[in-house]
Amino acid sequence: MSEEMKGNRSWKVVLAILVCNILFMSSSYTMIIPFLPLYLSSELGAAPEHVNLWSGVVFSASFVVSAVMAPIWGRMADTRGKRLMAMRASFLLAVSYFLGGIVQTPEELVGMRMFQGFASGLWPMDLAIMTLYAPPKKLGLCLGIMQGVMTAGGVVGPLFGGVLATAFGMRMSFFLAAGALFLNFLMFVFLIKEPPASVQAMEKQKEAPKAQPKIWHMPLLRDMLLCGTLVSMIIMILQPVLTTYIAALAGDIPNLVFVAGLVFSLGGIAGAITAPLWGKLGQRNGFFRVMALAMVCAGVGLFVQGIPDTLVPFAIMQFTCGMFLSGIHPAINAVLAENSSTEIKGRIFGYLFSAQQVGSMAGPILGGVVATCIGMHAVFYVAGSIMVLLSLAVWHKYVRA
Repeated sequence: MSEEMKGNRSWKVVLAILVCNILFMSSSYTMIIPFLPLYLSSELGAAPEHVNLWSGVVFSASFVVSAVMAPIWGRMADTRGKRLMAMRASFLLAVSYFLGGIVQTPEELVGMRMFQGFASGLWPMDLAIMTLYAPPKKLGLCLGIMQGVMTAGGVVGPLFGGVLATAFGMRMSFFLAAGALFLNFLMFVFLIKEPPASVQAMEKQKEAPKAQPKIWHMPLLRDMLLCGTLVSMIIMILQPVLTTYIAALAGDIPNLVFVAGLVFSLGGIAGAITAPLWGKLGQRNGFFRVMALAMVCAGVGLFVQGIPDTLVPFAIMQFTCGMFLSGIHPAINAVLAENSSTEIKGRIFGYLFSAQQVGSMAGPILGGVVATCIGMHAVFYVAGSIMVLLSLAVWHKYVRA
């Protein structure tokens, strides 16, 4: 077998394994997170008047710790191996989910979520590994597929989690998630090797250590990290109001919870379908151009989404926005991959993950403040306006220039 054929088979095998890895990771997370308020009240004895407060603390605890730890894990990935850091994250995340299934108090659940934040970092390592295996001409497709699978896991997770919780109780959901993450750990142990380029870079560092470039001194990389923060913030800004808004539009109809859940998931379904297509489009037409296009279309879509006063047009716009939002993150990932050396890819994607965590923390807070002070419609107008302005900034600086 020729070296070219071996190489082609190698990156395809790695992509297939990482797709399974990402699906397990994403669905395990979303299988549990939406049901934390119920878990707090029914299993951990949280008082009804304190459930919302505990939910907020539990939800944010992981983000705070992971935002701090992600750059540290990224630096270790560059010096000790990205596969090793992926193994670390998979194993410790499995432990964290197991602990989630045996906690007895809200305080213990907060501690578990903080440990989960400490353990995090699997997604940026998946990205770093794939960017080192993927042929340059297939980078966009690979990152698009990975983003699509990440989104798909977010759609099927709550559905599966609801069925599992109903049939066996919520604690079983945690144990199943622990098993899925441990399976990810075994995949990295037996099926994934450290990318050859990463091995060579680490050997060079050992032979001739040199000062690493400072990430924040690279304008393009700094700008992409800022984009990652703002995009995550815009996506999460809708979270405090979206379900309530859908229920208000639906009115008094049968199966309201099911209808609200279905409409809520339409964006994720659209994103899972279109993310690989955006990746291919970016590879062919330039990732900056596609990033700006996806941003402006998503921004307009978010703005328009605040106008309907009935459920059907809102549901159509929810699906449409999902189509455009799914094109942004693969483009950011590809730009970072193309403009960073092997020696710093772990740090780059670690910083990106940290930036996204910061945006995910800020989004719900901003959305709650806007909804309280101005109204729920205004949340969509604010989110859409920020996204359009961001697209114009990207176009002006990196496409038009």
